[in-house]
Amino acid sequence: MPSNHEQVGTHKPEWLKVKLHNDPRYADVAAIVRRHDLHTICSSGRCPNISTCWSRGTATFMIGGDTCTRACRFCATRSSAHPSPLDPDEPEKIARSVQLMGLRHAVITSVDRDDLADGGANHWAATVRAIRTLNPDTTVELLIPDFSGSLSLLDIILSAGADIVGHNLETVSRLTPAVRDRRASYETSLDVLRHIAAFGLESGRSALAKSAVMVGLGESRDEVLRTLDDLAGAGVRRMTIGQYLQPTPRHYPVAEYVHPDVFEAYKAAAEERGIVYIESGPLVRSSYMADRLAPKVRRPLHTLTVREG
Repeated sequence: MPSNHEQVGTHKPEWLKVKLHNDPRYADVAAIVRRHDLHTICSSGRCPNISTCWSRGTATFMIGGDTCTRACRFCATRSSAHPSPLDPDEPEKIARSVQLMGLRHAVITSVDRDDLADGGANHWAATVRAIRTLNPDTTVELLIPDFSGSLSLLDIILSAGADIVGHNLETVSRLTPAVRDRRASYETSLDVLRHIAAFGLESGRSALAKSAVMVGLGESRDEVLRTLDDLAGAGVRRMTIGQYLQPTPRHYPVAEYVHPDVFEAYKAAAEERGIVYIESGPLVRSSYMADRLAPKVRRPLHTLTVREG
């Protein structure tokens, strides 16, 4: 495997420079987001792909509000122990937006809501059902929190019938305590993914579980490979690998910029382990090219990604 080290300095390497697009579709997506009072991880997560995706008529939306009860050191979403109450109309708003944008693949994620007795699980399920009702031909992908490892809460969401259910491992085991909120753990996340995968097998969907990891946080290549072993062993068959980018100076620092060749090597290593649907590259994020990792549908896919802390 080639060396992945690139000295961290004041300038990002060429492969991380993003071209901005001046496309009227960007304004169209922004108008829909404002009109329906939706929260986008594109903005709050400071995603480097926002210009490309919005210009293509794609966007990533959060449900459950724009304030997370957790404070992961890699994430720019604002945090509070007491976020605003859930919007009971939000599931219908999301479903109408999917319909309005003519989407064939909807990806939904959320902030963590540890303040709620059910962690927001019933709100999740209501959102999936609302999308299904208004958009019966749309495939639905979820990116969910860990719900503190509660299998009964996970089952509420899984029973709603999404096509893909993701939960992000984020980083290698050694770095998890430093990078993620203290309430999150590497093993809990693996348990969540095992449960999703097992549910998928029982329901005839062997590739239900999806995950994502970031690199450039100070992990070794051997640690990444062990993480791939853990994900494959948990039943994950879809995943993304992307470069960590520090949102602000107060967030966890970038340790290195990983060369594109190494992302290709990680992709090959994941495929060797049975992770058959994978996007791996410097600008890849959890929902990047989500339609390419989605179940096959009859028509060309457009992507809405509708957040996790």
